[in-house]
Amino acid sequence: MKVLRAQTAAIVLLVALCVFPADARNFLINRKSSLKNPNAMTARTFQSELSNAMGEALGCGGHVGEDELLHIEQQLATMWSTLPKNSEGNVERRSLRYAIHRYFNRRSSIHIRGFEPSRPPNASGWGTDDILGQRVPGYVESVLESSHKLARGFTLGDAAHMVATIEQLIFDWEGNLLERIYWDQGKSLSRSMSYSSLVRLLEAYVVYWLLRADADSVVALLTNRTLLEHSVPHWGQVSGYIRGRVRALQYKRMTAPVAALKDGSARQGHNALSTQFTFEDAHSIIGGITQSFATFWDSECSSMKTTLFEMDIHRTGRVPLSTFYGTGMEADWRFGESEAYLRELGALDESGWRGNQVIISNYMQAASNCVISTPHYLVCCINDCEPLLAEIETAIGAATADPKKLLDVVGNMAAQSTLDDDFPPPLTGTLPQQLEQIAAAHSGEVPLHGRLFAQWLHYAFPRECAFPHKAGAVASITPSEYGEEFYASPEEMLKHVGDNTSGISAPVNKEDLQWMSQWSPEEELIAEHVIDIRAPWEQRGRAVGTVAIVGAFALFGVAMLARVGSPDLSKKAGDSLGLPASSKQHFV
Repeated sequence: MKVLRAQTAAIVLLVALCVFPADARNFLINRKSSLKNPNAMTARTFQSELSNAMGEALGCGGHVGEDELLHIEQQLATMWSTLPKNSEGNVERRSLRYAIHRYFNRRSSIHIRGFEPSRPPNASGWGTDDILGQRVPGYVESVLESSHKLARGFTLGDAAHMVATIEQLIFDWEGNLLERIYWDQGKSLSRSMSYSSLVRLLEAYVVYWLLRADADSVVALLTNRTLLEHSVPHWGQVSGYIRGRVRALQYKRMTAPVAALKDGSARQGHNALSTQFTFEDAHSIIGGITQSFATFWDSECSSMKTTLFEMDIHRTGRVPLSTFYGTGMEADWRFGESEAYLRELGALDESGWRGNQVIISNYMQAASNCVISTPHYLVCCINDCEPLLAEIETAIGAATADPKKLLDVVGNMAAQSTLDDDFPPPLTGTLPQQLEQIAAAHSGEVPLHGRLFAQWLHYAFPRECAFPHKAGAVASITPSEYGEEFYASPEEMLKHVGDNTSGISAPVNKEDLQWMSQWSPEEELIAEHVIDIRAPWEQRGRAVGTVAIVGAFALFGVAMLARVGSPDLSKKAGDSLGLPASSKQHFV
């Protein structure tokens, strides 16, 4: 009865919050006091607290249906089954962040800011640099940070609630941006518009979304298509994609014209068979664009991968920096990030066996190359390692695995980053030995979500899976955040091209190249220990020690943007419009 009364009171108070928004802060402060005595909470009452908190984050009327939550749980289930659990079968906060990051990465190639596993290991709390810290009411933070939850861990249901909350918060942020576009164009939110008017409005939204330009710049770009083509690569295709999303909504109306009411009855859907579109229609189209834009942009990512693969004649997943810059200067200007910026992104191998090299998989997932950068998320290239890791998780179904079973599973897999690149993993030479050493350091089993296995997977699939740097060693930082020196000067490029030290042009055995010289011995697990596993060519033996490790293994990279066009023309176009530096840096 006490639980029922508490839930009823929460509903009444939530309704009061909707009616009296000025009291919201005091309401949340008062609710925080219920968490001061976590020992008095049962698991059931805490779940009620968490659900109420998420409900507040979603806002009035922002209820997430059970079917939606169940669908999210199903999407997370396989990965969740392989995460390390505590004695109660739950995961801790770092694992929850990791799972949420991979959910969005796998589903839409979206990287939620602040949820990257590569964030510094001493980061505490949920932070203020992610969408939860910026947009969720303080009470949610109190629930998630309570001693009760940190002690008991998080369930699959908790993860589904958080995913749904983040999705809604992103949707709301996009709605606010759409309202701004309506305002800039002098349109009423309550009036419907024609097909052509909707297309023009969505084009304005996408230009702002891509470039983060101001209203005047958006208008100038949309009225000068030549300038727009220079500022937004392949604008004609982008415009066609927008029109396609509108036609998809029209088709959905024709095939499902009846809208169900909350009381179970039905009526003809609003504008079901008409050519008029509401604000809600525009908002739903924008949500679909966010979720599918990476797939639309994938042809550009594939083009860049193909060019990089052609430079990787030894199939090590690496391109000498001299070749990288030489190609950029002679044929494809896109490959022009400065050496310092590549290092910051974790896309540079400086172990020295062939001079400095660009790691293809890390470069493809680098923040410098994300096509969309917003305050809360990035939209990036599809992560080629996710399907491989998902296949392993499906086959293993546990947090650890016997190395022989892993070799059997991975040996029967094939990576296909492009249509012409379909090869089984090279599980010969030192790779089986390395896997055995990882297992030996963990009582005979290989942790699937440890840094060493991620490193091993990188060498099994060097073109698909990113090299996992230690947490906090690299950063997911966009060009505008890095500064003007994100792009290499012609002098810097010429210096590297002139100092070509690769010295090897014909294919040779990778073992002779010592291509695994970047292997790093430090393990990073959710558990609090570190194992020193040395590469086969290093001094025999391994040191075993214990230190506090905070954070999951470093991320499989963070994304890429296939920048196409002339950098000079793009820069001039941005300058003539007075676009912010971040806008110009996205496409130069």
